[in-house]
Amino acid sequence: MAKILITDDAAFMRMQLKDNLTKLGHEVIGEAENGRDAIEKCEQLNPDLITMDITMPEMNGVEAVAEIKKTHPDVKVIMCSAMGQQSMVLDAIKAGAADFIVKPFNADRIKEALDKVL
Repeated sequence: MAKILITDDAAFMRMQLKDNLTKLGHEVIGEAENGRDAIEKCEQLNPDLITMDITMPEMNGVEAVAEIKKTHPDVKVIMCSAMGQQSMVLDAIKAGAADFIVKPFNADRIKEALDKVL
């Protein structure tokens, strides 16, 4: 069981992801609304894994991953992107993300990404 921090600016997406992750037996220890919030929560909560939306206000997911990886190189990050954001997904993987899932979320794909990363 992993301790997971969910990062997305849309409350509905966080709720949907939390539901899926909880059903898979993981513990959602926190939620963040943007990249800056995710960095702060990562410091406080020390998650095993962070799900990170790409497009968010204040600081996007790619910038946040790069920052988090500087101080927490072992934390796993799975990017969450809408269709058509492939170039940003590649940037995120270069910054240290381990995998990505596309919205709208598919429960099997979430499980597959978690199994691969954890």
